[in-house]
Amino acid sequence: QERLVESGGGLVEPGGSLTLSCFASDITFGIYTMGWYRQSPGRENEFVANISESGGSTNYADTTNGRFRISRDNAKNTLYLQMNNLKPEDTAVYYCNAELGTLIHRGKGTLVAVSS
Repeated sequence: QERLVESGGGLVEPGGSLTLSCFASDITFGIYTMGWYRQSPGRENEFVANISESGGSTNYADTTNGRFRISRDNAKNTLYLQMNNLKPEDTAVYYCNAELGTLIHRGKGTLVAVSS
């Protein structure tokens, strides 16, 4: 059984918006730092954003330029990534990470394709 399952990806035109979700099971969601990473063909895995256990602290990659917003609902064991003003260079498979020290869980990813 997968501990992290991403959803919400798809094809969107430049300038459009998507919200990704990551549902966690079989882990104590509220004690993990959660994050989003992405990878596109020919490029290395790239950090997108993360959020602290309580949701009180967030960090973003410079490439998001204020267009993305990470959030979490610990009562629903769910992590979100709201993405606005999407650009073709945002095209990638987006992965959800759960991090607790050296313990890391990762989902299988959801594809986001930005194209006209």
